[in-house]
Amino acid sequence: MKSRILLTVTLLGILCGASLLLQSDSEATAAEGLKARVFEMRTYTTAEGRLGVLHKRFREHTNYLFVKHGMTLIGYWTPADTPETLVYILAYPNMEARAKSWKGFMGDEAWKKAWADSKKDGPVVTKVVNQFLNPTDYSPIR
Repeated sequence: MKSRILLTVTLLGILCGASLLLQSDSEATAAEGLKARVFEMRTYTTAEGRLGVLHKRFREHTNYLFVKHGMTLIGYWTPADTPETLVYILAYPNMEARAKSWKGFMGDEAWKKAWADSKKDGPVVTKVVNQFLNPTDYSPIR
């Protein structure tokens, strides 16, 4: 009998809601791949000296609001070779859920206030790049 073990893992101490599915053999099919979550990797470049302000905004406001609007937080990183940069990954059940989550987030009065407050001393983010990622059939995070 094929056994599956579902383990909840913590990815760099901040993985929320992602699962690692271990299988006795490879049962992944194209159909299963279509059911996988959609991941979005976002890279923010900040104005010089403003990365701390961005960290504060995420720590005190943004993360809470992402979760409130149905986004799953996967992880946050600051690249060792790219100062003033924040990279993070969010997950959604599908692209439609992503659109709904971002619409709710951007319209949230708490977000509008946090964003405006963080910009009082000048711009924080100067560039945003986002990329959608589909996990492979052998990826431990689906």
